[in-house]
Amino acid sequence: MTHTVHAISGLPRAGSTLLSALLRQNPRFYASMTSPVAMLCGTLHQKMVGGEFGVFFDDDRRAAMLRGVFKSYYADVPAGSIVFDTNRTWTGRASVLGELYPDSRIICCVRDVSWIIDSIEHMLNKNPLQLSRVFNFQPGASVYARVETLMNSDSGLIGLAWSTLREAWFGSQAHRLIVVPYDHLVNAPERTLSRLYEALGEAPFAHDFENVVYDEPDYDALLGMPGLHKVRERVEYRERKTCLPPDIFAKYTSANFWTKPELNTKGVRII
Repeated sequence: MTHTVHAISGLPRAGSTLLSALLRQNPRFYASMTSPVAMLCGTLHQKMVGGEFGVFFDDDRRAAMLRGVFKSYYADVPAGSIVFDTNRTWTGRASVLGELYPDSRIICCVRDVSWIIDSIEHMLNKNPLQLSRVFNFQPGASVYARVETLMNSDSGLIGLAWSTLREAWFGSQAHRLIVVPYDHLVNAPERTLSRLYEALGEAPFAHDFENVVYDEPDYDALLGMPGLHKVRERVEYRERKTCLPPDIFAKYTSANFWTKPELNTKGVRII
């Protein structure tokens, strides 16, 4: 595989789909919404270490097999392209990614956690006749119960991503992280993309922020959240009032550790 590989990770509802939609405007880049590559690598890795055939694998063979997942999945991407593989679990697999692709970076999209919760509730309110896979298609739970599910650090849509991001932030692979705050991306997209290109060592590219196109209706229907990954044509900030109870909104305002300079002990780059 003659591609350069980077990852897009971070928190849900924090701009990763929008970022991918913008990056794919560059003909040298390949980017999309969440891919299964990280999950496939995780399953294969487990089989090569803990399975009955683990004795037949050393680290070199494991690495070759895991790179093979990337090579196979992106086989139709033109040689020389920059591949951005999107999955929120890459922050929890930063060491593995670094072993496979030493020059790789992990672009971490982040957003105020309270507004992420609000965004998910907003999607549920827009689709009242749907039941979401995020909540195991269960009806009738209160917003308080849904937030507890979302913020579970072992399995929650937000909590797990938040935990692995925080681990990577303070870990030995922190130098790989490039953090992209949602507010920066939607308020100043040109400046944010320019800084991202600089951080990646890529030549500048003139993006069209007035005609951004991306949608995954079949995938969103499967999740029970129509429109979840649909990107609006124009990149802009749209202000609205939260749909959350004020106590929930206030509870998670302190979860945004990337906004606190004293906690950036590894000098993670924020653009």
